[in-house]
Amino acid sequence: MDKTDLVPIVLFLCVTLGISYIVRLLVSARLRIRMLQACSSKELVESVVQADAHRERMNALRWGILTCMEAIGFGVIQAMGWNEINPGVVAMLLGAFGFGSLLFFMLARRFG
Repeated sequence: MDKTDLVPIVLFLCVTLGISYIVRLLVSARLRIRMLQACSSKELVESVVQADAHRERMNALRWGILTCMEAIGFGVIQAMGWNEINPGVVAMLLGAFGFGSLLFFMLARRFG
């Protein structure tokens, strides 16, 4: 595959993912507006807002931990001097991702 063929494919994927993310945000906002209009209970609205805020914090924590663990995995690969992709490199990256997921699970249970 030529590198010039890769540019339009990546551009298409980025635009498609961006549009789908925007649509998801709009649908979620519209759903919240409808729910707030239909609901007269202040406690229910506050609980929904707090649950959304908690979910967003947990999502940020999860991706932060996973990104850090993958960075550590890539750092170990670089420090070991591995220059080509082999089963050891893939195992290191999968292990870092798995360890990050377990770390998030433990922290989420503790703070959740």
